[in-house]
Amino acid sequence: MKQVSLGSQGLRVPAIGLGCMGMSDFYGSSSEAQNLAVLARAATIGCTFWDTSDMYGPFTNELLLAKALKGRREQIILATKFGVARGEDGSWQGIKGNADYVKACCDASLKRLGTDHIDLYYQHRVDEKTPIEETVGAMAELVKAGKVRYLGLSEADPETIARAHAVHPISALQTEYSLWSRDVEAAILPTIRRLEIGFVAYSPLGRGFLSGAIRSRSDLQPGDWRLQNPRFSEEAIAKNRGLAELVTEIAKELTATPAQVALAWVLSRDLLLAAIPGTRKLERLEENWASQDISLRPEQLARLESLAQGVTGARY
Repeated sequence: MKQVSLGSQGLRVPAIGLGCMGMSDFYGSSSEAQNLAVLARAATIGCTFWDTSDMYGPFTNELLLAKALKGRREQIILATKFGVARGEDGSWQGIKGNADYVKACCDASLKRLGTDHIDLYYQHRVDEKTPIEETVGAMAELVKAGKVRYLGLSEADPETIARAHAVHPISALQTEYSLWSRDVEAAILPTIRRLEIGFVAYSPLGRGFLSGAIRSRSDLQPGDWRLQNPRFSEEAIAKNRGLAELVTEIAKELTATPAQVALAWVLSRDLLLAAIPGTRKLERLEENWASQDISLRPEQLARLESLAQGVTGARY
């Protein structure tokens, strides 16, 4: 098992974690029993960096993790987020980051998760109406109170990252990163390298596209939010298929799976980085975990680079 240090504050996590969003929301229906089985197996094999948010469900994903954490809380590096406000009915209420909201969200998450501390607490999205100094100042108070151990940001720009880091050390930035989402390479990755901040890559499998499982919209079940995503229009799927096919070709060369190749590419980056693929299936969990043992040859990396540009469709 590979361990990485996120930031300079001492937070160490497995290189492959588990994104838990899809267990409660966005990707169609799921089975709680199956999700708990995946979480239990993840703990057993060492995949102990679990990522959730108060807005997943909403709220139900943290309740799910609370059940999985019983008897193994000290084994798990638990990350959750605040900032995308939702009502009990699932309604969207905007982005919030004022100090009182931050503190109230933390207390609510602690209660739902059934724990007295959060290992890594992220601002899920930056609130443009609230100075980042106020938001991170409130988060820093949570660290002082012992409710939170380390701080993170998600989908923040370089200037915001630097301003936040000046208030309190930021251990991790979480943003989408994969062979088909490389926007962060221009300015964000240089910034976090300079500030010695770790990186957590979400959707490292291109929201499942790079695994080869999605060849048309008919492969997505009703209720899957990707049906509204620009990259999953029939036109975009057709134009982006070449990249997925190359990943599959290289997987055959390595006697691996396409998902393992896509994850191996992310892990090959020169960066303090952990990836958090999501899954609701035991076999996919095992497959993703084994990607740490896959090494891409220089010529394979070069071939992937040749096609990983000009992806059709916006991320959102």
